[in-house]
Amino acid sequence: MNSIFVISPYFKHGTWVFDDPRRNLVEEPFVAGVPEIITLLVADIPNAQSGFRLTFSAAPFPGHKLVVTRGKAESGGFWYNVENSDQTGWLCPALFKFFPKAPEKLYVRADPLNHDNGF
Repeated sequence: MNSIFVISPYFKHGTWVFDDPRRNLVEEPFVAGVPEIITLLVADIPNAQSGFRLTFSAAPFPGHKLVVTRGKAESGGFWYNVENSDQTGWLCPALFKFFPKAPEKLYVRADPLNHDNGF
């Protein structure tokens, strides 16, 4: 099983979505606070709405920019709290297509699609 995942979110229908054909996810939307977190995370990425690379893991990795901590379960998903912030966002049950159980923490990085950082 992978320990680091990479998806390429893009903006459509007024929110951030992503596709992952290996997991049967097409235009899977981010909702309930996560779009606002993503918008701040990609603020310095030109044309992020056309797509960017989002790297995430349940373990720290070099260059991660954001850490979120698992909160309460709700509606089959989990709320996550952004460390050193009052922001929260809900990750839906699609989370379990990447992880067998909801990680205590998620480590996240956003990069332009054309940026080569070795991943």
